[in-house]
Amino acid sequence: MFPWRPPAALAAWLGGAGGRGGLLGLLGRQCRFVTGLRVRRAQQIAQLYGRLYSESARRVLLGRLWRRLRGRPGQASALMSALAGVFVWDDERIQEAELRRSIDEMKQLEAMSSVFQSPGVGHHPSEPKPQVEGNEESGAKEQPWEMVVDKKQFKLWRRPIAGSHLYQYRVFGTYTDVTPRQFFNVQLDTEYRKKWDALVIKLDVIERDVISGSEVLHWVTHFPYPMYSRDYVYVRRYSVDQENNVMVLVSRAVEHPSVPESPEFVRVRSYESQMVIRPHKSFDENGFDYLLTYSDNPQTVFPRYCVSWMVSSGMPDFLEKLHTATLKAKNMEIKVKDYISAKSLEMGSEAKTNSPSSERKNEGSCGPARIEYA
Repeated sequence: MFPWRPPAALAAWLGGAGGRGGLLGLLGRQCRFVTGLRVRRAQQIAQLYGRLYSESARRVLLGRLWRRLRGRPGQASALMSALAGVFVWDDERIQEAELRRSIDEMKQLEAMSSVFQSPGVGHHPSEPKPQVEGNEESGAKEQPWEMVVDKKQFKLWRRPIAGSHLYQYRVFGTYTDVTPRQFFNVQLDTEYRKKWDALVIKLDVIERDVISGSEVLHWVTHFPYPMYSRDYVYVRRYSVDQENNVMVLVSRAVEHPSVPESPEFVRVRSYESQMVIRPHKSFDENGFDYLLTYSDNPQTVFPRYCVSWMVSSGMPDFLEKLHTATLKAKNMEIKVKDYISAKSLEMGSEAKTNSPSSERKNEGSCGPARIEYA
């Protein structure tokens, strides 16, 4: 059986012999014309509001519009293209409570640190059940942690995420040959990571919040063949509490209008990571324990056990690469930005130069700035 083909006259009428006179060409030009009008109108509206409102009020207004129209096709897509670049930090910045929650989880598990430092200890409880602040309000019953890897200096657990086929993972480990400051700085240095992590295709800071120090990053990473590469848009923030001798780094996925989804990659929209570091002595002496809690949805069609195997094997591999990169930075004196010292100087200068203003109040505040990062 041969495929049906329209008569030559009908094909010419639909497509147009000259490429411009056919019905399809006419419809295409009409669509482009209407879209162009709407984009220009949106730009004119944005300029009008730019003259009427302050920068902070304009960002709040456009942010509300972004949340309302986000995900809608057609007119919304054209309008948001015209208003690209609007990101509402008041809704997306990582709050102090998120940092404190991660530190509290570390405190609840610190008794396990003696396991790593005691010779001859073979096993420890396989189902730690730390109570996470805020879970009581949700009423959701927490699943028990299941041991996946049990080594002297590296423990990995997982537990099911309610309502999904995915797991949340938790790593508790220790290093004795690098300092907490070196390990922390290597994690934060995006330029250095492009050199030591061969899976990175792109890793750039998109925007920074001057109030909290949070940053939005766009990260594109290779996935095993034949899967598409994945890309993440996420906000991150760190805090260094020198009085309590602890460091914390929190990241989670967000949407940013200046980083639209690309057909070349698969966008990962569900991602969370919290790392807490507890020095054995000080930030500049070798030795520390760390707690890493992690979950994401890589958007694969593989069954649950396959995804679990990839994460369970990939996470230790990544941590070891991070450790090796830290050793190289230490032994070969590779220049890595000292985020802790830089943030201290930055926050100190901001405290001297920034005075309260009506516009600053409109932007909102999350309290006094600390030594924090995105």
